[in-house]
Amino acid sequence: MLKQRIITALILLLILLPALFHPEPLYWRLVTLLLIAAAGWEWGRLNGQGQFGAWLGAFICLVACVMAWDLGLLARPQPLLWTLAGGAWVLAGAALLKAGVVRWGQLPRALRLPGGWLALWLTWLAVVQARDIGIAFLLSVLVLVWVADIAAYFAGKAFGGRFSRGKLAPAISPGKSWEGVWGGMVGVVLLALAWLVLERIGVLPPPSLYGHLLAHGGWLLLLLAILFLAAMSVVGDLVESLVKRSAGRKDSSRLLPGHGGVLDRVDALLPTLPLAMMLYSVLN
Repeated sequence: MLKQRIITALILLLILLPALFHPEPLYWRLVTLLLIAAAGWEWGRLNGQGQFGAWLGAFICLVACVMAWDLGLLARPQPLLWTLAGGAWVLAGAALLKAGVVRWGQLPRALRLPGGWLALWLTWLAVVQARDIGIAFLLSVLVLVWVADIAAYFAGKAFGGRFSRGKLAPAISPGKSWEGVWGGMVGVVLLALAWLVLERIGVLPPPSLYGHLLAHGGWLLLLLAILFLAAMSVVGDLVESLVKRSAGRKDSSRLLPGHGGVLDRVDALLPTLPLAMMLYSVLN
């Protein structure tokens, strides 16, 4: 399993990194467009759609993204869109986690399916606009999510259950603990401080999300914003786990051997990228 995970990760890096760092943004847009279409296919399968319905979901995501591209939405600032998307993620995420696994399956597909496709469309729009702001800006958001996840994993392993009486969400993801969440938040604070230092001495180029937050809102806003984003990355992870548990699946698919599916890899980014764009747009 470990060998399979490593091979898949290396192949993904060989595809994603050249597209990310290429001076022409077209390649990044196309690669991420394919990933979003694959996630749309997985979303249909997780919500009881057959092969035709799943492929229809991929097609809808693809067409919606291409239409946004063709209409010039990628090149325009979207502060209102990102504010609405961010607010929707906070409210919907809290409501879904409170309702639990059973209630998700009781929601009509006419609500569940478009909701997921909309979230994927917003994620693609956010990841493209973040790349257009700057590679360093996009990486600062991605690394925040990765560090929050890694720090939460190790903190949960080391301290899980020692300071809190219950699990974070035992009915959705029994392995997650409150200690893991706190460890993830400590991790992103240290990340932001280290990034700002490296940015200031010229090792990392601007702009980054952290530098933007610090320049426009000071240290307090920076701290609150990164803790908020780390918390919302956990919400994204839990929402996808809730959907998978409702569908009786461990992984969203087997598209990425050793890693599960595309949704398994991007779940924490679904709320975080739009919210990062919201912070950037409002402050800018």
